[in-house]
Amino acid sequence: MKNEFRALLIPMLLMLIPLLIAPENSEASRYQPKSQNEPKSPKALVKEVRHVLVMLPYYSVFDNLAYRVEGDKVMLEGQVVRPTLKSDAEAVVKSIPGVATVVNNIEVLPPSPMDDQLRRTLYRVIYGEPALSRYSYSAVPSIHIIVKNGNVTLEGVVDNETDKNLAGLRANSVPNVFSVKNNLQVEDGK
Repeated sequence: MKNEFRALLIPMLLMLIPLLIAPENSEASRYQPKSQNEPKSPKALVKEVRHVLVMLPYYSVFDNLAYRVEGDKVMLEGQVVRPTLKSDAEAVVKSIPGVATVVNNIEVLPPSPMDDQLRRTLYRVIYGEPALSRYSYSAVPSIHIIVKNGNVTLEGVVDNETDKNLAGLRANSVPNVFSVKNNLQVEDGK
């Protein structure tokens, strides 16, 4: 029985060989996935960098991750509360196909119980405002609150100039804040 099975199997395998060895310009090669190392278009690379940074597990409203893409080089900028977030951001961007170089200029904010208290208070004051509460509904709220040595910087995107000004006013109303820099951008088209 074994010999009969082998006698049938060998000719069947020989018939399959031409199908497995297809020329490069055949129909089958058109559906092969592109190489992981092929360069991406600049627009696709920017979108992918943004995606991997926003998906970092410890990226929060108290961190600001910014980046610039120049060809296959990505420059990371911004401020983070946790040192591990700086290294995680660099690692995930390096793993993107098409990225050759990563320059990590992310600043790790100094640990400070006073700054931590201000962060919590600012969060409650800004996102507790009914007109601004809608910005807190996403996984990473769009108004980022950066506190360094009592100085506050608001980063992110809001729908209109009124919301930008309101966030700045609310931040200025918090006691023990030395200064507020409002870098919020108004979203285009609204």
